[in-house]
Amino acid sequence: MINFGIIGVGWRTEFYLRIAKACPDRFTVSGIVGRTPAKAEAISRRFNVPLYGSVEELVRAGGPDFVVTSVSWDANPGILKLLASLGMPALSETPPATSVEEMVELCSSVREGAKIQVAEQYFLQPHHSARLAFARSGKIGRVTQAQISVAHGYHGISLIRRFLGIGFENAKIDAMAFKSPIVKGHGRAGAPAQEEIVESEQIIAHLDFGDRLGVFDFTDKQYFAAIRDSRVLIRGERGEIINDSAVYLKAFLTPIRVAFIRHTAGEHENLEGHYLKGIQAGEEWVYRNPVAPGALFDDEIAVADCLLKMAEYAAGGAPFYPLAEACQDRYLDIALHEALRDKSPVVTTTQPWAE
Repeated sequence: MINFGIIGVGWRTEFYLRIAKACPDRFTVSGIVGRTPAKAEAISRRFNVPLYGSVEELVRAGGPDFVVTSVSWDANPGILKLLASLGMPALSETPPATSVEEMVELCSSVREGAKIQVAEQYFLQPHHSARLAFARSGKIGRVTQAQISVAHGYHGISLIRRFLGIGFENAKIDAMAFKSPIVKGHGRAGAPAQEEIVESEQIIAHLDFGDRLGVFDFTDKQYFAAIRDSRVLIRGERGEIINDSAVYLKAFLTPIRVAFIRHTAGEHENLEGHYLKGIQAGEEWVYRNPVAPGALFDDEIAVADCLLKMAEYAAGGAPFYPLAEACQDRYLDIALHEALRDKSPVVTTTQPWAE
């Protein structure tokens, strides 16, 4: 049983609470802390979790294995430092800090013994995890290009780095923006009341790492728009992955095409419940749901995987998305927006956390 606490009572906090509710044999929430009393009390009642008045009280009385910080960008660094002073491992929501200066200071606390990981979930989402497994199998050879139109900012960049196998190498970044009209779609609050045309901004950037290229492409209305799909293209010397299919060479004159097939319980005559089992590519399982049979959607599955991996790390295991990686993705995101603002390429430099 994994016992974790949560600081913050915003929209993202409810993901963690829904996960614990759907997987009661895996997770328990020791308590929450929120700075807005009415909102904190409401969420405490709705999910039947203890509410504490301070971080110190949560750590002392709740006894969590680790604490999730689901707070604002500005508040997060201070909360992480407080948890470090209490000797409590922390799973930080993204990004861990806003500026390079804040990130450098925060990383110094890790060198002094703070245990911090970051809840970057995109590479753990089932479809991306399956693609990464296929790319790392060697079937498409050495990956040299990743075109990602999936997520904004540091989320998209984290996928680019993982598909390309990039660590802390520097990049030359150029970027442009294009604005166009689109019919307004869903938002966090649900569907719009009537049809409305709104402005949408698309950002396209090239991250040139020398021998590998990342292409970032994201439209700000993409997350909830039914008419703006995600797109992924991963190219290697022996093949490529395009969205939910791949082609690779078995021999130099023998191309093989496979589809990524999702296996879901509860379809047709199946009576096992309703949950994702995993994903196959050809004859191989390239992804298995780590929290099956929990009834969760893909992003929740990925966040649950973060919790599983964080529990291992807090108990002395390997890191899964260290603070240094999160800072690198955020730093590249900052550089991308500098290139966009100045309409001129930006060349990144090695930062202290790369050590």
